[in-house]
Amino acid sequence: MSRQAATRADQDTIALTVNGREARVRAGASVAVAIVSAGVPCRISVSGEPRAPLCGMGICMECRATVDGTPHVRTCQLAARSGMTVVTG
Repeated sequence: MSRQAATRADQDTIALTVNGREARVRAGASVAVAIVSAGVPCRISVSGEPRAPLCGMGICMECRATVDGTPHVRTCQLAARSGMTVVTG
């Protein structure tokens, strides 16, 4: 990759925090993508199984997380912004 292409790729990514870890995603990606990229589940089911985004349309509610202090945000419907803080659980 050329230096110019590498610089462009860096400019096209943003950083946010998921459960205290930095996650980097391409600009325009959803917060759900950042959660998956961080390798953490969106929530844990009542039987103890890790859950991840399922429908990607905001219908199933599996991707809900607390984003910048707001609980129960459907992360598949929210574009990631640099500096966001996401807490799953």
